[in-house]
Amino acid sequence: MEIVVSNKVSTPLYEQISSQIKSAIMSGTLKPGDAIPSVRALAKSLHISVLTVQRAYAALQEDGFIETSAGKGCYVSAQNQDFYLEEQQKRIEARFAEAIEIARASGIGLDRLVALLKLLYEEDS
Repeated sequence: MEIVVSNKVSTPLYEQISSQIKSAIMSGTLKPGDAIPSVRALAKSLHISVLTVQRAYAALQEDGFIETSAGKGCYVSAQNQDFYLEEQQKRIEARFAEAIEIARASGIGLDRLVALLKLLYEEDS
């Protein structure tokens, strides 16, 4: 997993780090139990302060995405699968809300929208 940060965006570095790790976990790139780089190693590879990485990891740990074990490192949390599913559901709900808005503006009824969703869902099965 590669993490890229930039000083040219308004998002703080620690948020850039935590959001990229969160995305990797949510997408399944990082799985429960997978090790993530140590605070020092990541800080060194990104050429940033250890405190910045530490803040990102603290936020991830607080949200239940990672676990930190002194002397053993940092790992993707295996105990919070429900949290991951809830986050995925929020992402889906946001996209559904957008689709509903477009459907309403276009005069597409609920029955047709549900039929389209069912067709698309079953298409990849």
